[in-house]
Amino acid sequence: MISKINHIGIAVSSLEDHIPFYRDVLQLEFRGKDEVPEQKVIVAMFQVGEVQIELLEPTSPESPIAKFIEKKGEGIHHIAYQTDAIESDIREFISKNIRMIDEKPRSGAHDSKIAFLHPKSSGRVLTEICQVKEK
Repeated sequence: MISKINHIGIAVSSLEDHIPFYRDVLQLEFRGKDEVPEQKVIVAMFQVGEVQIELLEPTSPESPIAKFIEKKGEGIHHIAYQTDAIESDIREFISKNIRMIDEKPRSGAHDSKIAFLHPKSSGRVLTEICQVKEK
């Protein structure tokens, strides 16, 4: 079940160029970096209240983030909602004729499980659901 917004993903060409704005200007809590080889990105996370800002830098020209930046430029890439039951949520979305990019969860940053809904099924907004690893 969806419980909250987990993060807002922002595509950037260079983490080093953008981290100072979020850390030093906005003074958000920097939570660190994590590489997600499967998605060909390095992410930097910042905490603001209960929501995180996720900066995504491509590590390869074949990365979906590199292709996004090439086509649309840097900027908001997706909104991620947190769930505690990603597999059942995916099944429910499919039963409601929601087009999924991922019909099975895959690995995300910080050992989370993630799945994306196709923007054509979610008002032209790339939507992610994520199940965070229990601490």
